[in-house]
Amino acid sequence: MKVFSNPVSRNLLRSTFEYKKRFMGASSSHNMSPPVKVQPKEKATASLIFLHGLGDTGHGWAEQFRDFSFKHIRCVCPHAPQKPVSLNGGMIMPSWFDIRGLDPGSAEDEQGIKDSSRELQQLIAKEISDGIPAERIIIGGFSQGGAVALYTAFGTDTKVGGVLALSTWLPMNKYFTNPTNTKYNTNIPVLQCHGTSDPLVSFRWGHATNEIIKTFNPTAQFKSYSNLGHSSCASEMEDVKQFLQDVLKDS
Repeated sequence: MKVFSNPVSRNLLRSTFEYKKRFMGASSSHNMSPPVKVQPKEKATASLIFLHGLGDTGHGWAEQFRDFSFKHIRCVCPHAPQKPVSLNGGMIMPSWFDIRGLDPGSAEDEQGIKDSSRELQQLIAKEISDGIPAERIIIGGFSQGGAVALYTAFGTDTKVGGVLALSTWLPMNKYFTNPTNTKYNTNIPVLQCHGTSDPLVSFRWGHATNEIIKTFNPTAQFKSYSNLGHSSCASEMEDVKQFLQDVLKDS
């Protein structure tokens, strides 16, 4: 299996000049383009909805999932809308919400997170309307996209069958550390993967996220990958494929 990386998310802090070149003429519209859908070899009886990281599109991850060649799992890879990102000097790029800092104490774009969560919920509803039961739908994402997936799974009453979270964090964590606040989907399978050398979303932050999740979903898995930065690798992708096949068994 090839190594998959997310070069834009990995180089989140590349120069403004490089971003200007890449996103010259980008629209500021918040309307999402139709997602990329990777259909299975046979009839779809389960779905993965996976959100990419900052500055990326759904196409890169669709390529990876196409390589998995699933028999019955449809993979839906939406594109983030174009938005200004404070961390990159207000440049407009594909982004699920504004990012203002790279540590757990940074201010958060709570409204943007909730808006993208609603977009994800609409994609879940579309899969259900197409005949996929909610318990046969896994949501997930890489980095910023994973943050939206985690918030949607545990902070809204949208039923799903599992969560796949790569190189990411739990946003609005004060809500989830408050024992009086309601959490949802507290018994679903969760796979969280993180590189030990991640320079952007630190390994410590990823592990702390897992510790928070385990307070209300004790079976949540956390897998680490030595010397991996803000990217993915072959062994991680093998774990991802196995998780999806185990949770979404052919019915």
